[in-house]
Amino acid sequence: MGSERAAVFSAEQITRVYRMGDVEVHALRGVDFTLSEGELVVLLGPSGSGKSTLLNILGGLDQPSSGRVRYRELDLTTADEDALTEYRRHHVGFVFQFYNLIPSLTARENVALVTEIATRPMRPEEALELVGLGSRLDHFPAQLSGGEQQRVAIARAIAKRPEVLLCDEPTGALDFATGVVVLEAIARVNQELGTATALITHNAGIARMADRVVRLADGRVAAEERNAHRLAPRELAW
Repeated sequence: MGSERAAVFSAEQITRVYRMGDVEVHALRGVDFTLSEGELVVLLGPSGSGKSTLLNILGGLDQPSSGRVRYRELDLTTADEDALTEYRRHHVGFVFQFYNLIPSLTARENVALVTEIATRPMRPEEALELVGLGSRLDHFPAQLSGGEQQRVAIARAIAKRPEVLLCDEPTGALDFATGVVVLEAIARVNQELGTATALITHNAGIARMADRVVRLADGRVAAEERNAHRLAPRELAW
């Protein structure tokens, strides 16, 4: 699928070096990466392999030390902070391992925070329905399970209709059964809305739900493979 559709992201030979005193930490070492329209890619690798650093650079949260990253016609490596803020606000949805919901707001109100600043948002009710929480609109985070809170976070991320969804270990804090439900929500967003999706995990079993798997090790792309047939999350063996 990726070869037949336009690239949303194109990263060329990106590196990221962090300096900690006199020590240099090479988080990325010359990585090439693409993500195409409507594609779901799993970034797979152990802790410290560079997955989160790559995702943060794609999301405009960090800058590479060298190399070039483009989001369509926007060069993220030369964009100023105002342009990056606009990019993050309108084009990218983020889902992290921890939900970052506001405890004093209901599920509907947490999602509405995003829709109020978006140019063509979904209704909060529509976004929550899409992730299977149409009956939990007026519940507060403390009244929701961990998996339900993560699905509220997904609804919040997609409510502004981003072209890209970036997920960093979205099931990392969840048990197997709950994680499957969360992955189903992500797969549904990808398939029904056509949202290009990159999902980080260290769990190799999750890789079979993707169109393509990019394996990272020691800051490099170690392997890349395309799945001939995507499995539904409930078919996965973690």
